[in-house]
Amino acid sequence: MASLTGHPDAVPTPAADGAEGRATGKQPRVRTEGRFTGPAGRIEDYAIIGNCRTAALVGRDGSIDWLCLPRFDSEACFARLLGDVENGHWQIAPDDHLTARTRRRYRGNTLVLETVFETDTGTVAVIDFMPLPHREDEISIIRLVEGREGSVPMRLEAAFRFDYGRIVPWVRHRPDGIVAIAGPDALRFRSPIALHGESMKTVGDFTVEAGDRLPFILTWYPSHLPEPGVIDPFRSLIDTETWWQGWAHNCTYDGPYRDAVLRSALTLKALTYAPTGGIVAAATTSLPEELGGERNWDYRYCWIRDATLTLYALLGAGFTEEAAAWRDWLRRAAAGRPEQLQIMYGLGGERRLTELEIPWLSGYEGSKPVRVGNGAHAQLQLDVYGELLDAIHVARKKRLTHPHDAWRVQRVLLGYLEKIWHKPDEGLWEIRGPRRHFVHSKVMAWVAFDRSIKAVEQFGLEGPVRAWRALRDRIHAEVCAQGFSAHRNAFVQSYGSEMLDAALLQIPMVGFLPPDDPRVIGTVEAIERELTVDGLVRRYETESGVDGLAGEEGTFLVCSFWLADALAMIGAADRATALYERLVGLANDVGLLAEEYDPIAGRQLGNFPQAFSHIGVINTALNLAEFRGPAEDRSHNGHGAVAAEAQ
Repeated sequence: MASLTGHPDAVPTPAADGAEGRATGKQPRVRTEGRFTGPAGRIEDYAIIGNCRTAALVGRDGSIDWLCLPRFDSEACFARLLGDVENGHWQIAPDDHLTARTRRRYRGNTLVLETVFETDTGTVAVIDFMPLPHREDEISIIRLVEGREGSVPMRLEAAFRFDYGRIVPWVRHRPDGIVAIAGPDALRFRSPIALHGESMKTVGDFTVEAGDRLPFILTWYPSHLPEPGVIDPFRSLIDTETWWQGWAHNCTYDGPYRDAVLRSALTLKALTYAPTGGIVAAATTSLPEELGGERNWDYRYCWIRDATLTLYALLGAGFTEEAAAWRDWLRRAAAGRPEQLQIMYGLGGERRLTELEIPWLSGYEGSKPVRVGNGAHAQLQLDVYGELLDAIHVARKKRLTHPHDAWRVQRVLLGYLEKIWHKPDEGLWEIRGPRRHFVHSKVMAWVAFDRSIKAVEQFGLEGPVRAWRALRDRIHAEVCAQGFSAHRNAFVQSYGSEMLDAALLQIPMVGFLPPDDPRVIGTVEAIERELTVDGLVRRYETESGVDGLAGEEGTFLVCSFWLADALAMIGAADRATALYERLVGLANDVGLLAEEYDPIAGRQLGNFPQAFSHIGVINTALNLAEFRGPAEDRSHNGHGAVAAEAQ
């Protein structure tokens, strides 16, 4: 009978000895020094691997420090990212990894990560990937250790935890590894080397010679089900690489910056929950917008605000199937009474995203609190109506097949928006201070009516278009009268305010005013002049206290992409291109971007990798390319209305 212990400290099992799993046969040595300790790495030190169900973050040091199982929004099994090694991690690296020379890459156009360690005695590679699951109740990570040159002493250390690093599981030993169980969750860990317990962790010491290939396989499954069967790790590597390369082959974009565009598309695919088509804003929660601050939010959900720009990014890169799946997710999530439309939903369209704090995690570099769930799901944000109806309009224009009931739903939403568009709200940036009449929110209400009018004019649908035109004109006049500051020569954040807001860069992009309008040019130039730090754009002036939060934040990367878009639209193409190239250059060594960037400290901030930032990479590349990009395409929707109003 297998032993049952509180931690894996039973007698080590024999090392495997096979053609593809040969180890040196050295017995594990219990050590009291040289442990893998210390805080998580910098945000940009991580790479993502995933299987379109969930994702893991792998550090340059060979440590998996973040993994939620079985979904993006499940409790974390490895949570060192927001705490320390005791909260869960899985590291495979040379004994002297702190002095090893490290380089890494994705293997071609895939999500298979290869990290190479060069030591004084040899070279070893760790290849990390997540096979696409064949069944929803099993999620696996495979790590292959390959000896490339010489001989390299290695160490494996795994702290298996559940519930965001709080629960230490019971462990049953198996001849080829262990099973770890706590409540509904179980992990089957298969290892070709001997393992033993040490300080509530599973560890193993081994030496890799040139030519060795050692597979380590971790599989999650529901604890009430039988243990999962054996996976062929080498066949899985081939299958996984083939699948990602086949997917990437669908990319039709062949313009400038293609490598950055394709890597961003791969990242968006990695953030997609395949069963529903929903795309999470990021794979993480509570990575801070200010180190040591309280601006820490859970981004493992799907935002309506991303709708239109996501569609443009996917369609512009040639991924029609993913665009259609995202469109369908939007339609299902928005179903229900119009007054119950939320700004964000769970992966399957779940509505209750209750926000909680996790007190046992110390936070990334001491940034507390750590939050799961997101209280902003209950906010009123008028812009989501414009984003949703704009996305529906894009789908019609791009000839994505559309459900017959979409127009009926659209009309119901418009009927409700007619009653509430004049109200103050929390705005695009989800402020936690008092509601205000945010100019961007009113502009997006205008978009909702404008796109519905276009549906009648361009697609022959039926609706009270005369009333909609009158309301569209009323909103437009009010925004121009109350949302523009003659003193600043710019549109401002909210009625009666003199503060700027990067969301106002959307004004020419959505077609509210043409790019050559002096008010647009004044707004773009004011934001470029006054809302940037070292040329990168802040969302708004946090010191104003508008958001009800203490502290500051970094520059917001998607807003900087919006500035590049706006500069291109007003004719400043050279400045737009220079800014875009700088932004792409901020990506880490494997092409990934977080939500924000601190130009003073020179490091990334916020949740990672951030879908909105990678949407910006794609759409701005399209905007700078020779053919008409999303900004001009989207803005063209509204110019006719503006021109008619001016006559």
